[in-house]
Amino acid sequence: MNLKMFLCALVVGGYSQTAVLAQDSLSVGGFPWTLQQCVDYALVNNLQLKQNLISKRQSDIDVVQQRAALFPSLSFSTNHNTSWRPWSESTVNLSSGTMTSTSSTVNYNGSYGLNASWTVWNGGRNIKNLEKSKLSAEMSDLEADQTANSIQEQITQYYVQILYQTEAISVNEAVLSASKLQRDRAKQMVEVGSLAHADLAQLEAQVSQDEYSVVNAQTQLENFKLQLKQILELIGYDDFSVSTPNISDEKVLVVLPTKEAVFQEALRVRPEIRRNQLSLESADLDIDIARRGYYPSVSLSAGIGSSHSSGLDTAFTKQLRRNLSNSVGVTVSVPIFDNRQNKSNLEKSRLAKESSQIALQNAEKELYSQIESYWLNARNAQHQYIAAKANVESMQESYDLLSEQFRLGLKNIVELTTGKNNLLQAEQTLLQSKYTALLNIAMLRFYQGNPIQL
Repeated sequence: MNLKMFLCALVVGGYSQTAVLAQDSLSVGGFPWTLQQCVDYALVNNLQLKQNLISKRQSDIDVVQQRAALFPSLSFSTNHNTSWRPWSESTVNLSSGTMTSTSSTVNYNGSYGLNASWTVWNGGRNIKNLEKSKLSAEMSDLEADQTANSIQEQITQYYVQILYQTEAISVNEAVLSASKLQRDRAKQMVEVGSLAHADLAQLEAQVSQDEYSVVNAQTQLENFKLQLKQILELIGYDDFSVSTPNISDEKVLVVLPTKEAVFQEALRVRPEIRRNQLSLESADLDIDIARRGYYPSVSLSAGIGSSHSSGLDTAFTKQLRRNLSNSVGVTVSVPIFDNRQNKSNLEKSRLAKESSQIALQNAEKELYSQIESYWLNARNAQHQYIAAKANVESMQESYDLLSEQFRLGLKNIVELTTGKNNLLQAEQTLLQSKYTALLNIAMLRFYQGNPIQL
């Protein structure tokens, strides 16, 4: 979903539980978060995304400014000056001669002007600059969508890792429980003399190792929870947990779309591709703008002004009326020799277009590489899941048989430990293939423009 559409939906369509939490982070509780709730919350609260939205608003302001540049400008100016002459001399002619006197005089004058200007024609560069600013605004919008997509992908990866670690803890706890049961049986066998103390010591060590595996899995789970909370901009909330969806074999073994089908759809919907396409269009506009630098420009100007001074016998309003002046002008500028500035701008714009073309090709190549990686990982994980599921059943039967034979004294501790390790490895392989397939299938759907879901 386009980020702008998502935010509008929150405002117009009412708030869901997650949206309400997004507005009041203090109300976030320890309820299990679904993947969709994590995504919705992050799209409202993630700080990086908020920065992108501010950049988008700045680009919108640039569009308004470029549109306003098409219209005339009007300004008012006024200037006031005061001068002081402390020894100003004045001479008066008398019948007997002249008389010179010195006095301190203060003079004051002011001027007022209203000026307008309008660029009537500058080769069409103003129109092209407006078009370019609109492209820049759309590119900023796409950059925010690209950031939102990246955040959703990270959330999904951590969410799946949490699901995997949660199930891995259950597996390790089951193994630990079985190890303790075997140790307790071994103690009884030692008491009746059917098992050596050395074998019991090995089982005690195995219990300790299994306890460490449980603690290690719990530590990794908390680490992934911490990383997910950081993306959600949640501070604290030690009781944070995620909801565990029902994952059936049908979800893991779903038929994969072809790489080409995913790629073609991704070319249409992915914001990074559209952003590079707009960058190429913007480069074409830069070439056009640079070429129009050779064209002449025509501008109109008009003004009205007046002034007044002190020390005159004329009244203030009368001075303004007498000094009133009006002007209208036309300016035509024809570039003849500009020190190669226009030619250099044109050459640089053409090089920038070549760079944009390469960037688009590189984005398409990286997109296909990412899709191909997701597709191969999903396919391989599905095959591994089928094999691992059969292997777990086989290893479980073997381990159950070994446990019974060990109880009867027919198998030794080494054979029992080997059987348990084989079962644990098979179960871990099953979990890894299950969640690897689930994650990569979700990514393939997301790259087709569908919401992320497991």
